[in-house]
Amino acid sequence: MDYQVITPEGVAYLKSVTSPERVFYGEEIEYDYHHDEMPDFGTHAPDVVVQVISTDEVSKVLRYAYEHMIPVTPRGAGTGLSGGAVPIYGGIVLSTEKMNKILEWDLDNMTVVVEPGVLVMELANAAIEKGVFYPPEPGEKTASIGGNVMTNAGGMKAVGYGVTRNYVVAMECVLPDGSVMQFGSNVAKNTSGYDIKDLIIGSEGTLCIATKLRMRVVPQPKVSYTLLVPYSSLESCVGTVPKFINSDLNPTAIEYMPKSLLDDAAYYLNKIMPHKTADSYLILMFDGVTAEDVERRCDEAAAICLANGAEDVFLCNTDERKEAVWSVRGAALEALKASTTDMDECDIVVPRNKIADFSRFADQKMAEYGIRISIQGHAGDGNMHIQLMRDDMDKQLFEERCPKLMADLYAKAKVMDGQVSGEHGIGHARVEALENYMGPRMIALFKAIKAAFDDKNIMNPGKVIR
Repeated sequence: MDYQVITPEGVAYLKSVTSPERVFYGEEIEYDYHHDEMPDFGTHAPDVVVQVISTDEVSKVLRYAYEHMIPVTPRGAGTGLSGGAVPIYGGIVLSTEKMNKILEWDLDNMTVVVEPGVLVMELANAAIEKGVFYPPEPGEKTASIGGNVMTNAGGMKAVGYGVTRNYVVAMECVLPDGSVMQFGSNVAKNTSGYDIKDLIIGSEGTLCIATKLRMRVVPQPKVSYTLLVPYSSLESCVGTVPKFINSDLNPTAIEYMPKSLLDDAAYYLNKIMPHKTADSYLILMFDGVTAEDVERRCDEAAAICLANGAEDVFLCNTDERKEAVWSVRGAALEALKASTTDMDECDIVVPRNKIADFSRFADQKMAEYGIRISIQGHAGDGNMHIQLMRDDMDKQLFEERCPKLMADLYAKAKVMDGQVSGEHGIGHARVEALENYMGPRMIALFKAIKAAFDDKNIMNPGKVIR
């Protein structure tokens, strides 16, 4: 596409429809707006950054960009891991970070209306104060709700509560030409035409920009216990997972960590774990209304683990013990970053019963390419977070080998009926992998959907499809 470069006159217009204090041009732009949480995927300078505070401002900015053929990159908190908020064609970065208000609670219908810049931890804490619960809990608690919706973020509690998609009731969105639309509604049932709301969820800002989100909340669990379960082998560790899925124990979370990563994260946080000598670990969470019910399910879960090769089962039923375990799990990515020089990552999904086979395949590739690989993640839904570490390898050699190794991992996932991404999204870093995985017919469908929303291809161009 032949995009236009924004002119000083264009900058002046953007200031006139927003505020001069919230428009940044050229050298005024902070470096953070050049990249997301993985700058190794590339940095690109926008021509201008506009911090919007209302639907009307979003509409006017997009209308100007549409009329003048200027690319727009939506950005929330910038915590993405696939380059989705990186302005690879320059243009306008439209930041929703100041659209950060919780607008309305409707506890009769168990919903809350928020602006897209509200952080996950802010909504979670506000829900607790209201006596309700917002379950989606991605690893990055400082991510924005808008970003979570646009990547359909999952997190550790997805096994028990589902992913972000399950909590979006309705949304107000601005299309690329500035039109304001409502998708979904605050009703319990709806089969009124195509469900465009669900099409937008996970679209990574390539179709439109959400300016208001009505999210579902649920009753608060009264009791929550955690089990830390060590195993002598990966196979017995992840082999236990289907036993829980096929039971009536309803775990909230089922996470997997290898010993090496548990050690790295515990060292990074200076935490003492109840156990640290096993090959592999399951971390289980059980929520419930009464302590008796949760204790019963923990006892039954412990019996299942021990019957399937667990070395022991450690009950964490105090805030201190639970925080130690879950903070270590949550610090995995930062601990790995601190342990190496450069890193690439992805979040491949495979069927739950294929996790061990995939991990062993990755071990073979680690030896073949000489690149250290760490795999951990959501064993309950097969979403594995995979990190490739450069360590002391020559940078050029790492950059040559890394894409080939990643291609091998994606190819293996495809043979196993897996998927390219479970929650991080495609961004621009994984576009080629998605194309290879989906094939030309599916990509053609994606492009047709994109064109129906964005005929000039100004919305987050180069992301998801190209």
